[in-house]
Amino acid sequence: MFAFNALGLFRAVRSFSTSAVSEFPKLKSHSGAKKRWRAIANGHFKRAQAGHSHLNVTKRPGRKNCLGRTAYSNSTQKAILKKALPYGN
Repeated sequence: MFAFNALGLFRAVRSFSTSAVSEFPKLKSHSGAKKRWRAIANGHFKRAQAGHSHLNVTKRPGRKNCLGRTAYSNSTQKAILKKALPYGN
């Protein structure tokens, strides 16, 4: 960029940014969602099932196996998570 100095001559003006194009501010990720959800390749998200880590004496073995599996987001959750986690994780 150029500007006039006091004598009316052109001089180069240094900009503080290294990129010529100004970008929008960075979006903040939801810290609670960041700890619980991970993005996968097809655009959905995965998480661990809740209720697997304690009070396991009263749970059936089949139920504990089901709680050990990975849970995936549905289409409604996917739309919300895309806003909460704009950069994936």
